[in-house]
Amino acid sequence: MRRGMLAVSVAALLFGAACGNGSTTEAKPSESGAGDGGGKTIALFLPESKTTRYEAFDRPLFEAKVGQLCPDCKLLYSNADQDAAKQQQQVEAALTQGADVLVLDAVDAAAVAPLVNKAKQKKVPVIAYDRLISGIGYEYYVSFNNVRVGEMQGQALLDALNADGTASKGEIVMIHGSPTDPSSADYKKGAHNVLDGKVKIGREFDTPDWSPDKAQQEMEQAITAIGRDNIVGVLSANDGMASGAIAAMKRAGYKTMPPITGQDSELAAVQRILSGEQYMTIYLDIRAEAEKSAELAVALAKGEKPAAPDKANNGTADIPAFLLDPIAVTADKIAGTIIKDGFYKASDVCTPELKDACAKAGIQ
Repeated sequence: MRRGMLAVSVAALLFGAACGNGSTTEAKPSESGAGDGGGKTIALFLPESKTTRYEAFDRPLFEAKVGQLCPDCKLLYSNADQDAAKQQQQVEAALTQGADVLVLDAVDAAAVAPLVNKAKQKKVPVIAYDRLISGIGYEYYVSFNNVRVGEMQGQALLDALNADGTASKGEIVMIHGSPTDPSSADYKKGAHNVLDGKVKIGREFDTPDWSPDKAQQEMEQAITAIGRDNIVGVLSANDGMASGAIAAMKRAGYKTMPPITGQDSELAAVQRILSGEQYMTIYLDIRAEAEKSAELAVALAKGEKPAAPDKANNGTADIPAFLLDPIAVTADKIAGTIIKDGFYKASDVCTPELKDACAKAGIQ
């Protein structure tokens, strides 16, 4: 699929953040754009706010696209703060308020089939956003090729270890995401596809809530069990948990970090890559994901059902799917991807302390 993000101002990205996480609010779409949604209501549910992307990118980008395509559509927004029971209440409230389309990034994707069924009983279509909901059929799934994400992380780590000549000289630690997130299982599968039989896995963790704090505790356990000098690399499924692993390693006295992976291209992670603390991140075109989901939501609100190019089997049904391509980013690729696409400005990334590193990476 075509990739590439247009420049997004910080003000636009942060639009609506003051409305409050974890509460259902009504957004007012832009008056620009075309299309008649007949006053339909679209409900967006995001799972948590610890991961920077949801409030800073997914939400405002989705809201802006709905406003552009359907000025007379109403938008209900909820963030569950990683609380499955809270999300259930939010979805039920939206259905009670007359939501015509649900766009749901589930806290627990294996447990929300009853909610989807309630929506189906009311003839309200559902789009699974970012995480594949299991146990029931529904209209669409929009996400990234998650197994490929894990494969890219595993390959990047393996390449770094081979370049250092340390692949066979120690052990790696694998810090996976939440066991209630099926995307995490896909990332894990992809990483094992690449790493199994090529490196020794010393410790492996599934991290509740994708919590950086829990990842720090897990990394501390791994250092104690394996020994500081025996850890040659860390496969972290996202940038937030990578920050926790790095904090644990600093506390343990590491002067130089071994290769550490990540995902989401959080600003702090991009800066850590430039400073040498983190090796790579996965760059996800969140604009494409949010805008495609908004386009589908508006189409469904109008009674349309566009064809999907892919299918994703959720164990019960083949779900029409739009699967976007991830991009592996190391220091030498930041300028040509994250900066070029306007995901961040050079001025956002290049603090005075990183001036030389930015120049070396060609970031201007």
